[in-house]
Amino acid sequence: MSSTTDDTLLPIEQPKMVVRAITVIGIALSLFQLYTAGVQPLGLFFQRPIHLGFVLVLCFLIYPAFGRHRPRGVTGWVIDGILIVMSIGAGAWVPMNIDIIANQIFPRTTDIVMGVATVIVVLEAARRAVGLGMTVIGVVFICYAFAGNRGELPFLADWMPGILNHRGYSLDRLASQMTLGAEGIFGIPLGVAATFVFIFVLFGAFLEVTGAGKFFIDLAYAAAGKQRGGPAKAAVIASAGMGSISGSAIANVVTTGAFTIPLMKKLGYRPAQAGGIEAAASTGGQIMPPLMGAGAFLMSEFTRVPYVEIVLISIFPAVLYFGAVYLLVHIAAVKQGMKGLSAEDLPHTRKVLAEGWHFLLPLVVLVALLVAGYSPMRVGFYAILSIIAAASARALWTFVVSGPTASGFAAMLKRGIMVTFEALDLGARNAVAVSVACAVAGIIVGVVGLTGLGLKFSAMMIAFSGGNIVLALILVLLASLVLGMGLPVTAAYIVLIILVGPALTEEFGIPLLIAHLVVFWYSQDSNVTPPVALAGFAGAAIAGSKPMETSVQAWKYAKGLYLIPLFMVFNEEIIVGGPLPLVIWGGALAILGLVAFAAVLEGFLWRPMALWMRVLLLPGVVALFWPDLMVEGAGFVLVVLLLGANWLQARREKDLPGGPPWARDLSNG
Repeated sequence: MSSTTDDTLLPIEQPKMVVRAITVIGIALSLFQLYTAGVQPLGLFFQRPIHLGFVLVLCFLIYPAFGRHRPRGVTGWVIDGILIVMSIGAGAWVPMNIDIIANQIFPRTTDIVMGVATVIVVLEAARRAVGLGMTVIGVVFICYAFAGNRGELPFLADWMPGILNHRGYSLDRLASQMTLGAEGIFGIPLGVAATFVFIFVLFGAFLEVTGAGKFFIDLAYAAAGKQRGGPAKAAVIASAGMGSISGSAIANVVTTGAFTIPLMKKLGYRPAQAGGIEAAASTGGQIMPPLMGAGAFLMSEFTRVPYVEIVLISIFPAVLYFGAVYLLVHIAAVKQGMKGLSAEDLPHTRKVLAEGWHFLLPLVVLVALLVAGYSPMRVGFYAILSIIAAASARALWTFVVSGPTASGFAAMLKRGIMVTFEALDLGARNAVAVSVACAVAGIIVGVVGLTGLGLKFSAMMIAFSGGNIVLALILVLLASLVLGMGLPVTAAYIVLIILVGPALTEEFGIPLLIAHLVVFWYSQDSNVTPPVALAGFAGAAIAGSKPMETSVQAWKYAKGLYLIPLFMVFNEEIIVGGPLPLVIWGGALAILGLVAFAAVLEGFLWRPMALWMRVLLLPGVVALFWPDLMVEGAGFVLVVLLLGANWLQARREKDLPGGPPWARDLSNG
């Protein structure tokens, strides 16, 4: 690639004054969030608008009008200057006028003007920070609210099917819905982003700058590096830990993938395979307790189920997902005759723990406080304090052991302050895209509530599926894939649960919490499913492979993302609980089904699997999903017999002179 091309792709360096402004505003936002999380909580009409104002100003400073790869110029500064002023107004208007707004019957003209301005800056911020797709979807929903006989755009009603028609709403009504109540921009999505999500993003930033990421990666290598396909297995383990911290599959890929993908290639994995494995493992970080990205916090708000309960019930499905990826990685390593890394190339577990054991303390604090019943926001606050305390104690110990001096103490103090500011700044920057996406999701939520679109969409879904729950779930999967092409995971989950949630719970009888979990899991598929597999593309960039080929590999390794939600629906005891024998039975079916599916997919378990075995295994796997005890039992027996036959065959071949024939073929090949 030529240097010219590189220059057009790299972001233009911002002026020092702008960089400093971004840093100061980011630190101020993080300190504001810490204050409201642990010292003085604020009401929703103070917390949410102030948070949004900070985020919008940061967004327009970080993302110039014409893109990060072009100079801002005079025109750009004029545009961004106006938008920054509007952003400050959007954040300050409701808190400054809350008494008047709360006591008036009809909104004032200035309230309508500020409402319109807020919607404009939110949509433009989404275009810059999240992508054009999010803005387009927001605009489509606004146009839908205006479409109707009494709306601003009555002609649009002629283009909509009868079931989607509604009366239409005026600009005044929509603007007041968006910014003067708790169902629009300042609704639940932004509320979650402005409280729980931000504080845990900030927690992740503190872990990152203090070196926790390297600690978890080294620990994973020490644990799995010697096994067959060690780097790939280490990627799975490290991604389970790092994905939960970073809250982003793509961030997880570029963090852990920088270490794991080159080593996988060195060991013998094809570049596309290495990138796909990392993308599939990184996607699982989003569904891994205790953080689960922003999903668990939103789920808790929507379902009114305590956050800690959502975390606890999500552990088994997450372990199933990573277990499935781990098994597929192991099978690929055995099939290709790979070995593990040598001990000299690996960190030692004892040394890794000795140098970084203090990083485990904040996670212990986090889990302990959640179990004790503290609110997630307060838990995040104390978790941040605990990592500051742990890192400070470690630095102080190193200082004392290495021989204390006045200059050394000053250097340590300066380093500590700089790392703290770096974390506060990084946390704010990392939260911009999520908060902006949640603000646009609030527009969508507001329009759905105003027009009753959710019930209409549910009726359409029932009509298309013919009342068949499997077809309904396939429709949800397809809808999540389409939405995921233009929306981040969090926004896709919000939009989808608003539209299809009522049908899943009321018409198909799926328990509320399971419906949310299914939609949340399916919302992850845009990370690994072609043609738009964002985590797959990130993996391809590091692996130096073709994006589509890498995405296909990611899709293959992430099959648990599609199968495990089906187990949740048809064996709901593993989520909502029930008699212990039934829970154990459901868990055993889930594990067996995923193992059998991996064997069908790869044509290998303990040894290569004959075609007739794979053909017979497939109906056995389907039977394990069937919501009938007799059919499940028959599927269980069939799968166990076929997998048992594969194991016995491998055991007999193990004692042959020269080893199994298939292994000799591999070594010769």
